[in-house]
Amino acid sequence: MTRPKTKPLLLIVDGSAQHLQQLSHLLEDKYSVRAVDAVERALAMAQQLPRPDLILVDVVRDGFGVCQALRSNPDTASIPLIAMIERGQPELESSAIAEGASDVVARPLVPELLRARIATHVQLHQARAQVQRRRGQVKELNQIADAAAWAIATLAEWRDEEDPSHLRRIQHIVLAMARQLQGSPRFAYELAEPNIPLLFKAAPLHDIGKVRIPDTILLKPGRLTPEEFEVMKRHTEFGRDAIAGVERELGFSNAFLRFAREITYSHQERYDGSGYPQGLAGDAIPVSARLVAVADVYDALVSERVYRPAFTHETAIELIRQGSGEQFDPDVVDALLAVEEQVMEIAARYQDATV
Repeated sequence: MTRPKTKPLLLIVDGSAQHLQQLSHLLEDKYSVRAVDAVERALAMAQQLPRPDLILVDVVRDGFGVCQALRSNPDTASIPLIAMIERGQPELESSAIAEGASDVVARPLVPELLRARIATHVQLHQARAQVQRRRGQVKELNQIADAAAWAIATLAEWRDEEDPSHLRRIQHIVLAMARQLQGSPRFAYELAEPNIPLLFKAAPLHDIGKVRIPDTILLKPGRLTPEEFEVMKRHTEFGRDAIAGVERELGFSNAFLRFAREITYSHQERYDGSGYPQGLAGDAIPVSARLVAVADVYDALVSERVYRPAFTHETAIELIRQGSGEQFDPDVVDALLAVEEQVMEIAARYQDATV
C-alpha cells in the first residue's frame, strides 16, 4: 500500500484575520497551513518541528521584524520567505529583499501567480534539504569507512606488536612528500588534488596482510630463515587479495581501493627491481607504493626495535639517501629531504600510541 504524501507546510503571518482566512482557503488544498496574526507566535511556530517549508508574511504589519528574526536564527535561516506588500511601493519591495525575503508578491494578490511562486520556492527548499541530507549520509558513510579502514590497519600493527602511532607517522609523511611532488610532471597525474586525501587514508593499510602470517614467524625475535622469509613476503599478496576481495564484493573499484591495493602489494618493491613480490623496477612500481616505501623505512629506522635502538633522524635520512636509485625512487627521496622539518615535526607529534 502506497503511503500518502505529506503536504508541504506553510506558515502564514498576517495581522488581518480576513487575510489569513482568505489565504488559508486558497492554499489548503495543496499545503498544510499554519496561520498566525502575531510576530511572537510566528517566530515560535517557525522553530517547531516539523519546520515550515515556506513562510508567507505581510511586511506591512511588522513583517520586517519577522524577516530579521528568522534570518538571524540558524534553525530558520534557510526557510524561504515570501513577503506580501502593497502594490505600487517599490521601496517596500527593496526593503523586504534587503531584510532577507526570498521573493515579493504585491497586493491585491493574483491567486495563480501566488500559487506558482509558492510552488517554486517550496520545490527549491525541499531539493536543497534533500541534497543536505544526502551529503550528511555520504559524510557519515565516509566516516564509517575511514574508521573501519583504520581499525583494520591498527589490528595488523597490534598483532605485529608495533606502535599504532607508526601508522599516523607514515600517512602524514606520505602526505608531506605527495604535496612536495605535486608540481612535478612525472607525478602530476597520480598526485592530482582529489587523490591526495585518498592516498593519505590508504597509506596505513600497507601491512594488513600480516594478519595472515603465523605468530611463530611474525613475532620471531631473531633473524628469519630463508623459508620463513618466503612466508613473510606473502603478506603483500594477502593484503592485495583482501582489497581485491572488497572490490569484487562491491562490483566496482575506486581511487581509494586502487591505492590501497597498490600499496599493500607493492610497498616492498625496490626501485632497481630487486624487491618483491613481482620484482618491479622504476616507474613500473605504483607511485603510491613508492611513497609508502620511503615513509615506512624512515619510520622503521627512527623507531626502537627489540634487536636494536632507534637511529637518529640524521642517520635515517643518510641511509635513505644512500638507497636512492637502488631501493628508492630518487625523486621521492628528494621530496623527503625537502620536507625534513615537517617530518621531524610529525615524528614529535605522533610519538606514542596514545596520540
